[in-house]
Amino acid sequence: MDSQTDCTEDGVVPTIPEQATYKVVDLFSGGGGMSFGFHAHPRFEVIGAADAQLGKPSSPKGSLACNTTYEANIGITPVEVDLGTVDPPSLRQSMGVTSPIDILAACPPCTGFSRTNAKNHLEDDKRNSLVGRTIVYADAFQPKILVMENARELLQGRWAHHFEILKKDLESRGYTVHAQNHFLNRFGLPQVRERALVIAVSAGYGLRTLEDAWSGRSLIQEATTVRRALSGVPAINAGETHPDDEAHASPSFHSAATLGRLQRIPHDGGSWRDLLGVPEGRDYLTPAMIKSVEKNDFGSFPDVYGRMAWDRAAPTIKRECAHVGNGRYSHPTENRLCTVRELGILNGFPRTYKFEGTSLSNKYRHIGDAVPPLVSYQLASVCHWILTGKRPSVQDLILPGTHLHPEDVRETSDTLTQGENGQAQQVREFAAA
Repeated sequence: MDSQTDCTEDGVVPTIPEQATYKVVDLFSGGGGMSFGFHAHPRFEVIGAADAQLGKPSSPKGSLACNTTYEANIGITPVEVDLGTVDPPSLRQSMGVTSPIDILAACPPCTGFSRTNAKNHLEDDKRNSLVGRTIVYADAFQPKILVMENARELLQGRWAHHFEILKKDLESRGYTVHAQNHFLNRFGLPQVRERALVIAVSAGYGLRTLEDAWSGRSLIQEATTVRRALSGVPAINAGETHPDDEAHASPSFHSAATLGRLQRIPHDGGSWRDLLGVPEGRDYLTPAMIKSVEKNDFGSFPDVYGRMAWDRAAPTIKRECAHVGNGRYSHPTENRLCTVRELGILNGFPRTYKFEGTSLSNKYRHIGDAVPPLVSYQLASVCHWILTGKRPSVQDLILPGTHLHPEDVRETSDTLTQGENGQAQQVREFAAA
């Protein structure tokens, strides 16, 4: 069997069989967003997953029903378990894992960190402690690489000490830890989604990151627009399911007022504030909208009932994206909420991804909660680079079945800017889109 012997910059010369398969375990696996990127990569095998399937702490056991979506796409059934209390060796045994693994993905709930939840400014959500608890799973599974994705506040918010605890514990065990916030549209996602990405590598392996993989590479601007992403998706009406795709489904409106409101909001990026200048528009203002107008204080409130814009990236798709009143989730031109399929595409899922279960609202949550597979596929390629010393090609950064194509990527002489200045530049680039 041939071997891979490319030298890394730090002088490490890995000797890895070309056909080696690396083992992955995914904790807090949800609908499979993180796992699918590794599952789609030819050099990784997902051998275990676990999720409690809770929409929120007070939800009944199994209420989120994400494990059926996971199984339909990844091919294994996640263990339904509370990762805040389960004994790690017992969990490992239930997955049939008998030796150290290559990759541990751990993406605890981000709800307790997110700045969009007003309670988080005052209260430390008990779920936040799951970040620090990740160390007990690292001890149990002994991964070569640990990857984590979460809200940006994981690294810079009031409760960032949870991550600092984990970082310190990982470093005490010989891991090198890299953590940084990114706007994921920089990596091809057709959505302005700012997330914290963490990669920790065990002793003996050189650290690589997504910034390294994209160094000297840039995207053409139109590659991350709603227009490009949703090209070819057929038109449907609210309340309909397309006969050829059960995920291309949009719920009915709860009231005639909601439909009337959306009908009067201008196409291609319009918001409810535009109701102030259209005939009969003021008749469709809600009490909250009227109060906002009276105070002349809109904040982020204009996004509710807003339409997406064809030639911009989509706004952040959050877990409660199943109603037009929860954000800018309306179709650019059709009078309806974007469908499960459309929001799935905008969050980096392939067009053939299966969203299972009987609850349409849960299917939307499976999307909003997920690590975008387009990005997790790139993380898989970065992990492969760490393990083998072989830098990903442009093709290795393009998840098959998504909107992104190799010709969207340009080789440049510039490297990816890091730190606050780099993030500010990303905001400027996509605000101008």
